[in-house]
Amino acid sequence: MVSQMISCLSKSPSLLCISGSRSLTPPKTYNRGGLNRFSPGFASQRLSTVIRKKWRSSCIFNSGKETGGEGKLQGGSLEWPILERWEVPWGWQTVSLTSLACVLSFVLTGLTEMAALPYLGIDAEKLSLDEKAEILFLDQGITTAVILAVIFTVAKTSEPLPEDILRYDLKQPFNLQKGWLVWGGIGLAAAVGGIALTGVALSLFSTETPEREVDSLMQLLPLIGSSNISTLSLVGITGILAPLLEETVFRGFFMVSLTKWVPTPIAIIISSAAFALAHLTPGEFPQLFILGSVLGLTYAQTRNLITPMVIHGLWNSGVILLLTFLQVQGYDIKELLQGS
Repeated sequence: MVSQMISCLSKSPSLLCISGSRSLTPPKTYNRGGLNRFSPGFASQRLSTVIRKKWRSSCIFNSGKETGGEGKLQGGSLEWPILERWEVPWGWQTVSLTSLACVLSFVLTGLTEMAALPYLGIDAEKLSLDEKAEILFLDQGITTAVILAVIFTVAKTSEPLPEDILRYDLKQPFNLQKGWLVWGGIGLAAAVGGIALTGVALSLFSTETPEREVDSLMQLLPLIGSSNISTLSLVGITGILAPLLEETVFRGFFMVSLTKWVPTPIAIIISSAAFALAHLTPGEFPQLFILGSVLGLTYAQTRNLITPMVIHGLWNSGVILLLTFLQVQGYDIKELLQGS
């Protein structure tokens, strides 16, 4: 018996040895030499058979797979879905028309708001900094609501959707494979490191600061650190509303839709390029592309839009809070940005 157990254990770390299980090893009937219950040697042979059945060991091999799924162990699933495609329920016509509708919604919403201000008796040039920050927050909120309405209206026509499409789930934040907080932290660290290395690499080949990059940052400088209301408005815009809108559009809809025709890594690259181009800052394209790639990879792993939203929100709001801190400490942010 001991030798049999050692033999079983030596074959695989996933062996389960069960002794004396009649259900696994049904008894066999032996009839050697025509013996029956009335034969002289029957009793001794019967006793030998019982002893053999009693100490028989049955070894069950567990390869780490369970019925109905692959790669699952008793401690949980070891599946890493980062390369898997989504089951997209719509076709290219829907993707094209929805993308066009999102662009038109963005443009028309902005034009409508600009045209509505004079009718409301609002003179943008006479507004205080706090009022400008509040209007920016309202503008971003309206734009986010309109475009999300377009996305979810289109998605509603394909219900029931697969559970991993347009999913916002706060459950299991610390799960190793799909925890939004775990992968949010990993993604944020990767984004910071990747963007820093990209900046260093670019500085080796260029000595000029892209003017458009400086201009895009300068537009926010009057509001940064001017008051608590302005700071909260900017954090709300960059840390909550913008990530909600952009991650739903670029990752939740566009990237997912692309996986119907191309592998997930290619979809991540294409959506990251579109994400960088949409910001209309050519000087920041490499950094935005790196950020978009990290957002796409973490979303592909967790299948949860909360993950890239956390990374995106912490990145944006972190920049605003850092600039606010430097402003309060008396640093000339404009000079720092122009010299960076």
